[in-house]
Amino acid sequence: MQARGLTRVLKDAETVTLVREVSLSVDPGQMTAIIGPSGCGKSSLLYLLGLLDRPTEGELLVDGRRTDDLTDAQRTRVRLERIGFIFQFHFLLPELTARANVSLPMRRLGRYSGAEIETRAQALLTKVGLGDQGRKRPDKMSGGQRQRVAIARALANDPAILLRDEPTGNLDSANTRVVIDEFQRLAHDEGRAVVCVTHDQTVAAAADRRIHMLDGRIVQVD
Repeated sequence: MQARGLTRVLKDAETVTLVREVSLSVDPGQMTAIIGPSGCGKSSLLYLLGLLDRPTEGELLVDGRRTDDLTDAQRTRVRLERIGFIFQFHFLLPELTARANVSLPMRRLGRYSGAEIETRAQALLTKVGLGDQGRKRPDKMSGGQRQRVAIARALANDPAILLRDEPTGNLDSANTRVVIDEFQRLAHDEGRAVVCVTHDQTVAAAADRRIHMLDGRIVQVD
């Protein structure tokens, strides 16, 4: 994934620039942390990278293909096939079991048969240490377990890119370590590109690269 001059401007009663001329590449096998003070544009940038929002200016390439000029349906398809998104508050559907939540992206994509979906969902839950929790609903699981179900759901369609918005914000130190270890494994062992917006210094320190933002711009990379 490559961003070139991404800018996002909101025009209402006053003009607000959320992201200013950001250019960066997101590489396979690497864990990247996007850090900076509240309101600096971190999450806005992540939503642009995840095709959840459109840039006012600039372009975003996925697999070398521009996405800023795609239709909404085409952007949804690219997101389903290539990008997994993990939110701070997991957004699991409370009426569904863990296995059913993990199955949802596969059902939307339409690539797998019903039997394949069930097998893949169970295998993904096992991968994140929840192989025996598939029949539980989210309200019967701990915060750490819910976050791991969200990770399994993000992996459902085998995406090359994983984007995370404050994934450890509601976890204790032990569960934070579990989540960090899993994301490092996904990047280093499975070769995925992992990008995380975070205030957590433990997460930032575990990343291979840190992108510092201020006032919508990238001000430092280390």
